[in-house]
Amino acid sequence: MSFNVLVTGGASGLGKALALRYAKAGAQVCISDINPDAAAEVVKQIENSQGQAFFVPCDITQQQDVDKLQQVLSEKWQHLDVLVNNAGVATAGSLEFEDIEQWQWVMNINLIGMVRMTKSFAPMLRPESDNARTPSIVNIASQAGITPIPMMASYNASKAAVVSFSETMHLELAREGIHVSVACPSFFNTNLDKSLRSNQPGADKLVKKMLTRSDIDADQVADIIFQGAEKRQFMIITHKQGRAAHRLKRLLPTKRYLNMIKQKTRSFGVNRDPE
Repeated sequence: MSFNVLVTGGASGLGKALALRYAKAGAQVCISDINPDAAAEVVKQIENSQGQAFFVPCDITQQQDVDKLQQVLSEKWQHLDVLVNNAGVATAGSLEFEDIEQWQWVMNINLIGMVRMTKSFAPMLRPESDNARTPSIVNIASQAGITPIPMMASYNASKAAVVSFSETMHLELAREGIHVSVACPSFFNTNLDKSLRSNQPGADKLVKKMLTRSDIDADQVADIIFQGAEKRQFMIITHKQGRAAHRLKRLLPTKRYLNMIKQKTRSFGVNRDPE
């Protein structure tokens, strides 16, 4: 059965992999992005695989763009089945190197943009009486939002806020028959480093190094997220090591857990902790 899916940031990286995965499952996919050329390539790839896709440009930090996207989809579809809030950017650097403008930039995209999209598209997600499919929202957070590491404070905070926002929406929108999931992938080889902002020398090299360490790729991450969302899971932790880290954080005494992470991340920067 065909269904309608909107993927923000769907022109590259994980967003592209998610668009391809939903199209493979029979969805008609709207790819929303600020890069029309890359989006056109994804649409072409989906259509070459006998899928259905189209592109609508949208900058999620601009309400007028989101309103226009909502208008286009309301006229084309009337009803939305899945909203994938994937669009996001990365930041890095220690506290002294992250200026307020960098904090505002990442929060505006990773968090406020997601809130803007959710507020605008929740009405289209409300289930119809004859709709056999439970409508859903899939928010893309990060492992950084549940087990943060040094040198990425603004990014960690933005993704932790996404997790909290998602949990709130999971509770709130359940009353309207809408399921909400949040995905927390660890680093994997994608284009996240291309959007990276950092004023600290060497921070970009650290992020790139972590991106290449993963033993799974974007397609595998997208499949795990797709399967988890279809099973109506709330939190989807895509990496085995990420699940282990999250489990340790929940089970270990806080001081012991933090001391362990300080040891593991000592090489990330100067440790000014008096302990």
